[in-house]
Amino acid sequence: QVRLVESGGDLVQAGGSLRLSCGVSGIILGSEVVVGWYRQASGNQRDRIAYSYGDGGADYVDSVKGRFSISRDSTKNAVFLQMNSLKPEDTAVYYCNFPYDPRPWGQGTQVTVSS
Repeated sequence: QVRLVESGGDLVQAGGSLRLSCGVSGIILGSEVVVGWYRQASGNQRDRIAYSYGDGGADYVDSVKGRFSISRDSTKNAVFLQMNSLKPEDTAVYYCNFPYDPRPWGQGTQVTVSS
């Protein structure tokens, strides 16, 4: 059974940084596995914000491009999201999952950015 556990969320001032982690169990983050970070602001739908491809490539939505960076560590079977220059509009619950093979969502981690 695949389990996703997100952590690292916090309350931070605008302009600050956070690093989110996603621990993955039940599936190996091999080079063929695409993994992504998503976020859901209160009252909104859950949206994809970043994908990590096994070959080292990554893709970002425009709103986070240049500020966020997705990475993975195969030795820890984990995925990370480095978030810099945070803005109040980044406030949301953040999740990880597999875009082409979705699994049950984890509990997410809350990121709150104050102005």
